[in-house]
Amino acid sequence: QVQLVESGGGLVQPGGSLRLSCTAAGSIFSIYSMGWYRQAPENQRELVATTTTGGNKNYADSVKGRFTISRANANNTVYLEMNSLSPEDTAVYYCHLEERLGGTYYYTDTREFWGRGTQVTVSL
Repeated sequence: QVQLVESGGGLVQPGGSLRLSCTAAGSIFSIYSMGWYRQAPENQRELVATTTTGGNKNYADSVKGRFTISRANANNTVYLEMNSLSPEDTAVYYCHLEERLGGTYYYTDTREFWGRGTQVTVSL
């Protein structure tokens, strides 16, 4: 089983910055991507940013130019640098890991894992 441990959440004023970290541990075979999702009260969980092992990155339109995702492949750690935060960014942020077994495009199986989540609150 794979475990994802997040850290770095907290309370920050509008315009401030936070850096989230997530480290994966356990029986990991082949990571396709790691990333972050978030869920605000009364909203569905949405993608924030992901990065593949090959270095491809994907961001939600709402965070482009403000958030930066990076990853340290050696220790299966992913980071999310969040700048120019606004109250709309308030949510529980969840770390996510996806494995693809058998290849990137012609894979035969997938597995995904979620962290417990870390609260990010942007408020005066």
